[in-house]
Amino acid sequence: MIILSEDFQHFVDRAGRVMERVLCENVDYYTDYSGGAGEEGLDEKSHQRISLNRYFFDERWSRNRCVTSMDWSPQFPELLLASYNNNEDSPNDPDGVVLIWNTKFKKATPEYIFHCQSAVLSAKFARFHPNLILGGTYSGQIVLWDNRVQKRTPIQRTPLSASAHTHPVYCLSVVGTQNAHNLISISTDGRLCSWSLDMLGQPQETLDLHRMQSKPVAVTCLDFPHSDVNNFVVGSEEGAAYSACRHGAKAGITDTYDGHQGPITGISVNSVQGGIDFSHMFLTSSIDWTIKLWSLKDSKPIYSFEDNGDYVLDVKWSPAHPALFAAVDGSGRLDLWNLNQDTEVPAASVTVEGNPALNRISWTPSGLHVTVGDNQGKIWVYDVAENFAHPRHDEWNKFLYTTQELRNNQVDEELEKLNYSVSNTPLSSMGSITTTPLR
Repeated sequence: MIILSEDFQHFVDRAGRVMERVLCENVDYYTDYSGGAGEEGLDEKSHQRISLNRYFFDERWSRNRCVTSMDWSPQFPELLLASYNNNEDSPNDPDGVVLIWNTKFKKATPEYIFHCQSAVLSAKFARFHPNLILGGTYSGQIVLWDNRVQKRTPIQRTPLSASAHTHPVYCLSVVGTQNAHNLISISTDGRLCSWSLDMLGQPQETLDLHRMQSKPVAVTCLDFPHSDVNNFVVGSEEGAAYSACRHGAKAGITDTYDGHQGPITGISVNSVQGGIDFSHMFLTSSIDWTIKLWSLKDSKPIYSFEDNGDYVLDVKWSPAHPALFAAVDGSGRLDLWNLNQDTEVPAASVTVEGNPALNRISWTPSGLHVTVGDNQGKIWVYDVAENFAHPRHDEWNKFLYTTQELRNNQVDEELEKLNYSVSNTPLSSMGSITTTPLR
């Protein structure tokens, strides 16, 4: 029968999506383009640095599920991918869910729905393969979905074996070029695997990250500098950040950055391209309520941001502005920091209604939108004002000056501490040694 054929089902599925987009559009067909109505409201909105655009939530698939990661499609900039943890209230549902939302149309349902039997802790669009979606799971498996196939479960998955991952995979990254690229995954036991998307049966390379005394690094987050396939930074459960490299005589951990008093929840390398290279600078967030600014050239933090009153659960540099970054915390607060304007307080801040724990953040590649996800399965998309999101030509030089000032202040504070400790050391300590007078 025709209605049972694969071609007919594919047609109905595709046509249904198109009709849903059309029906959900809220268009005013009587707009008067000759009048000036609404100019006041438009002017007021233009002065807001950050404003809510919309939010995504699906009662069936995202309710009571923690948003574990978000990613934007490199081919279709309106598509947002989100992965979700398990729903403890629905033990019969799949543990892992990945939804693809369409920000271009006002439809309330996801564009695609994928799931698997293990909680999805990280997910990515497979760069250079626009139809493939990758997921890292709690079981340690890497799974792969294809949106061209009428199937919601993975079409491929890596084996659960000692040669790959046997611990949860919170970190995925596709690195390289169109003709030479790899999927990089790291599990919480410190094992890094490099995969070819054409062969997920076995990793091409493995590397175990160890800190001192051969203890494995419990990796919680990962980031690569722009266009770098060898060097990367990771955050860990023990509160230290590490720089590492995949190849060479010193493959593995190269430097340690201690400073946090709790597990690191997010890490982000400054990857904005401009007149000055800031790729050695990175940010970390932690449950110790702080965000720290680091340079790969210094083992001590350049600066500690301490304006939050709750766990800081993620941090991301803007992809467009060298001095701008976003952070979210457990009280429902989204902060945008412009370090060229102020290092003490955020340049813009908003608290999501209901004060949910915001645990993930993602910028659109343009830097004009920032998206946050919470621990109940909801996602909010915020617009960032263009005059705030996009840098002026002198922002790179200003940021260089800002970082130099922060370093100078750090040196001054260390000198003050040193002078204080010296001044409080009793000069009469030698006098405490009893001496016998000469006769």
